[in-house]
Amino acid sequence: MTNDTTMVTSEEHEDATVGDRPDPGEEAIFRSGFACFVGRPNVGKSTLTNALVGQKIAIASDKPQTTRHVIKGVVTRPDAQLILIDTPGLHRPRTLLGERLNALVHDTWSSVDVIGVCFPSNQRIGPGDRFLVGEIASLSKKPKLIAVATKTDLASPTRLREHLLDIQALGEETGLTWEHIVPVSATTDDQVGLLLDLIVSLLPPGPVYYPDGETTDEPTETLIAELIREAALREVTDELPHSITVQIEEMGLREGRPDDKPLLDIFASLIVERESQKPIVIGRGASRLRRIGTEARQQIFHLLGTPVYLDLRVKVVKDWQTDAKSLNRLGF
Repeated sequence: MTNDTTMVTSEEHEDATVGDRPDPGEEAIFRSGFACFVGRPNVGKSTLTNALVGQKIAIASDKPQTTRHVIKGVVTRPDAQLILIDTPGLHRPRTLLGERLNALVHDTWSSVDVIGVCFPSNQRIGPGDRFLVGEIASLSKKPKLIAVATKTDLASPTRLREHLLDIQALGEETGLTWEHIVPVSATTDDQVGLLLDLIVSLLPPGPVYYPDGETTDEPTETLIAELIREAALREVTDELPHSITVQIEEMGLREGRPDDKPLLDIFASLIVERESQKPIVIGRGASRLRRIGTEARQQIFHLLGTPVYLDLRVKVVKDWQTDAKSLNRLGF
């Protein structure tokens, strides 16, 4: 790590080296570009992306491989436009789906200006982190790198101080240059604004890519499918999270409704790989499926502001994670 790396801390961690927030008056040029957060599963990448965008565009779960699509979130402000790309977590793949997800990650790394490498503050740096950092170190052309100590609300000041030093040492061991090391908590909004300023300061001068007010370019159907899958992941716990995906079969405003009382009809399938998995998702007396539908409807209403009728079925697509044709039909 070079000497100009800054370790940026909040007031409660003032005993570490403090770096200053970039001065917005230093340059009058407009900056724009692309960034992504990377890390092993459940380090807070999607939650942090949502916090920076100011709107939920990516689902979050404590299950590995929760993120399966590359989703863009747009942050526009007077001096810059940042496009955040939420990617799947890099992992050692066991299925064709896993291989395709890893390919998405590597393709994204080669196209962004800044990578934020996330290390959860409530966990020690482990083999998964070292594998990930090693993959980044092997890139022939590296973007600017920021190390992000996530979930600081779950770590004591002493633990956080040790964690920041471990991150610094990992950069030195692997030959990576951290432009900044920043502890943040997306949950408590601690230093999220500072992190945004630091990322923007590393972007090149550039144009406005998206109209002001646009927060994502993802199709509404994709966002809705992800919200349904998020609700399902919360219900199935550890039983079959990898085997579930969601397909929107039909969607549209119900005809004949008054303009001031719209109702969005959504017909969707929760897809699993084997017949034996259907009763797990459905639950006794369809209780689990009803809970999934109730939570998903609430999240969709929060996203769109329109009341929702959700018809949710469970469908089997045998071994869809390993079948190329099924993956293509499901959009992977």
